[in-house]
Amino acid sequence: MRIVFVGAGKVSIETARALIKKNHDVVIIETDKARIDALSEEMDCSFLLGDGSQPNILREVNPGQTDFLFCLADNDQANVIASLVGRTLGFSRIVTSIGDPQFEGICHELGLKDTIIPSRTISRYLEDMVRGGENVELSTIIKDEARFFTLIVKEEDAVAARDMKLPAGARVICYYRDGKFAHADEETTFRLGDEVVILTHSKNMPALQERWQPKQAPEEPANAGAKKNA
Repeated sequence: MRIVFVGAGKVSIETARALIKKNHDVVIIETDKARIDALSEEMDCSFLLGDGSQPNILREVNPGQTDFLFCLADNDQANVIASLVGRTLGFSRIVTSIGDPQFEGICHELGLKDTIIPSRTISRYLEDMVRGGENVELSTIIKDEARFFTLIVKEEDAVAARDMKLPAGARVICYYRDGKFAHADEETTFRLGDEVVILTHSKNMPALQERWQPKQAPEEPANAGAKKNA
């Protein structure tokens, strides 16, 4: 897969390194030339100097040929703008990171459904520790080729779990309705707007993405891709 990162912060770099080890094609957009120079000495990926919220910069990384756009800059507004510009240019899937939870509602209103709030994840983890729960890192559970996939139920998906015609080895494990968590089994019938969580083998991800996250054609032709810094 081809993945583009906006911002070369710690999360971007750690994620990029893991993806590079899996032989994915990675491009990192960063405004700090000195940081690019330092990272390019140790990372086997492409870098592009510029502001990732600018259309002319995002066009250079070929939106139509990119599987993920991760907007992980240190500025919430920049991430939201980059996500909106990226959607207009036709990126297949966009993940928006925000630090201020107040932006979450705005992101949903803007249609940015893949919004993450790192601070909330950490706070929930610590809260569970205080309550005496035994916390298990997600990385210790999702090993090897296991993957999670989420989708928002549309009219054609408002059926029982057993009738969703999932690939072999894929199973619905839970869902969220009106923001409330619920377990799912084969008899569970989903409603329009439910968020469904599927546990599957990594080999099924392309089929699931093609079905529920089809690529959109960019509004304008993309220019040449980013050049790799030696």
